[in-house]
Amino acid sequence: MPTPALYDTTLRDGTQGSGVSFSVEDKLRIAARLDAFGIGYIEGGWPGSNPKDIAFFAAAATRTWRHARLAAFGSTRRGGVRVQDDAQVGLLLAAQTPVVTIVGKSWRLHVREVLGVEEEENRAMISDTVHHLRAAGREVFYDAEHFFDGFADDPAHALGTLRAAAEAGAHALVLCDTNGGTLPARVAVVTAAVCAAFPDVQIGIHTHNDGGLGVANALAALQAGATQVQGTINGYGERTGNCNLTTLIPLLQAKLGWEVVPDLAQLTEVSRFVDELANLPPDPRAPFVGDHAFAHKGGLHAHAVQKLAHSYEHLDPATVGNRQRILVSELSGQSNVLSRAAALGLPLEKGSPEVARILRRIKELENEGWEFEAAEASFDLLVRRALGRHHPLFELLDYHCVFRRDGAGLQQNCEATVKLRLGGEIQHTVASGDGPVHALDAALRKALRPLHPAIDGIALTDYKVRIIDGHRATAARTRVHITSQCGSESWSTVGVSDNIIEASWQALVEGLEYGLAPR
Repeated sequence: MPTPALYDTTLRDGTQGSGVSFSVEDKLRIAARLDAFGIGYIEGGWPGSNPKDIAFFAAAATRTWRHARLAAFGSTRRGGVRVQDDAQVGLLLAAQTPVVTIVGKSWRLHVREVLGVEEEENRAMISDTVHHLRAAGREVFYDAEHFFDGFADDPAHALGTLRAAAEAGAHALVLCDTNGGTLPARVAVVTAAVCAAFPDVQIGIHTHNDGGLGVANALAALQAGATQVQGTINGYGERTGNCNLTTLIPLLQAKLGWEVVPDLAQLTEVSRFVDELANLPPDPRAPFVGDHAFAHKGGLHAHAVQKLAHSYEHLDPATVGNRQRILVSELSGQSNVLSRAAALGLPLEKGSPEVARILRRIKELENEGWEFEAAEASFDLLVRRALGRHHPLFELLDYHCVFRRDGAGLQQNCEATVKLRLGGEIQHTVASGDGPVHALDAALRKALRPLHPAIDGIALTDYKVRIIDGHRATAARTRVHITSQCGSESWSTVGVSDNIIEASWQALVEGLEYGLAPR
């Protein structure tokens, strides 16, 4: 069975997902990264739908692509319109891509109720458009929209739309589970039937994830004979998304032996690169590429993976560019603490009083609402305190915040005052900010800067607040997570208090202490 061709539609179908938007420059950068990763086909967008996609194709035409062939996406000609007179088809050719993918209707319901044409005209729309694009020298893929629903309704009609495309010269017939509701067994049966009916044409699969089966359905089709698979990075797409290529690719390569990309170890970096440009947080529970994909929390698990990693890991994390993580929580045993401490350069001895003290302290703090799974820097400082290696930056004498607002809301001001003993001297600083945490951060930095000028290289990049015991309403305990960064290194700290300002102060201070501590 030939190696499947990968077709990425992140830049078109992926952008239909809620909260996903890319600038032209973003799209060019993502396309370049996917090309370097080894994706065979990259769908850049629909040039007939918006000026941004037209600008993308104009810029893309001036660039050299190492692996990928770019595809423009559009629809068949309109009913009752000659293909050479259809402006949208003209824009597909104007995009100057070597590949054009057109979508057509394969379900009679859509032909009659949505397009409002007869079945014969629908087939002519498909055939005319494919033939026109082929005559212009393009590689043409036909996306049979709602194919599995159409096949269930009338197999002869659905296959007839494929035949119209195939006889006009389409290079690939792509079966689309547009509503995302088909089950894998059905996908396999239908795909096998199509492969048997069209043995000389490449068969592709395009699945959506509405039933949580986007990847499973794609695998079912490929194992039934399809040789092209369409999807998006991180599963972006309308509603619940598309087939997730960051899940599918390692399954194809590491599990089924199809070498679909040259270097699978780039996968996690590619996933996070696209998330970054989309301005979306990476999904920590994503298979293969998520932070939690190879994370171990229970003491029994942590103990086992340190002896034999594959006892609790189905794949070496390095295969996909990820890493093993040992989490520390109230469920931790000695193995969790020993592993995390060693990774931080703080070796401990198994069974030592220090380990027992650290475990006891972790369980006490987590009972009060703290958690260290996503706060490695706070755990580092906790261990250092237990070992007597922690050297506070300062002694806190006092801090307070004041927020003033007039009745009309026209004037408002937030100010923080910090009083510290630092280097044998008292520093008393005042700063304003957009809110109490911003003001506190500014005042603290102002006090520390004379002795610690490196503080200017540390940036606060994320701030999260979670209510721990919501039944107490406004008196609830609050947990604050802060992520800080210096250069390419980032770290997270946590604070917990009944007072959100105090919890924020704790996390702020630990973030700066960790960032300024010698490594």
